[in-house]
Amino acid sequence: MKNNKNIDQIIAVLNKEYKGIDIALNFSNVFELLVATILSAQCTDKRVNIVTSSLFKKYKTIEDYANADITCFEEDIKSTGFFRNKAKNIIATANIILKQYNGIVPKTMEELITLKGVARKTANIVLGSGYGISEGIAVDTHVIRLSNLIGLSKSSDPKKIEKDLMKIVPKKYWIKVSFLIQTLGRRVCKARKPDHDICPVKHLCKYYLTNVK
Repeated sequence: MKNNKNIDQIIAVLNKEYKGIDIALNFSNVFELLVATILSAQCTDKRVNIVTSSLFKKYKTIEDYANADITCFEEDIKSTGFFRNKAKNIIATANIILKQYNGIVPKTMEELITLKGVARKTANIVLGSGYGISEGIAVDTHVIRLSNLIGLSKSSDPKKIEKDLMKIVPKKYWIKVSFLIQTLGRRVCKARKPDHDICPVKHLCKYYLTNVK
């Protein structure tokens, strides 16, 4: 299939272009990764890292999060947006992990998505970057947008896009492909003003070949 060939070439080009690229969120343990990923919903990784630089110093253990005063916690994470729901979910999730999983962030998709504020994208990030487990592909706004532009998926549904990508992306790249596409989206293929002149994969991009070239 053409898409299979394209994705192999895209990964090869982006791997060379963004050698050593990894998750943009800062964390020192799996629970901190979980917290940071929940905070990253509708928020930039840059802003999350600013917030967590002080948050992780204030709340050092899962117990600290579980016992946090929700009003204070809301204030601590306010600048990430949707802070009331995020605060409620993080505190609830900390309590669930303590009570049901002996204080250890679970290592399966099935368990992770039962936590508050955790859907497949967050679970994939935790599994991939926290545990090195390739269960699926994390699909965020960059991956949604670029998958459609490049021609890797025709869907706008993250779950369907993930399935489309899992069919064509070699499993060994399931964790990294999200970071490669996200980096391309942040640095080159920006939503408001994509820079086609410097795009390293424009020769493989359906949108560019159809609408720009």
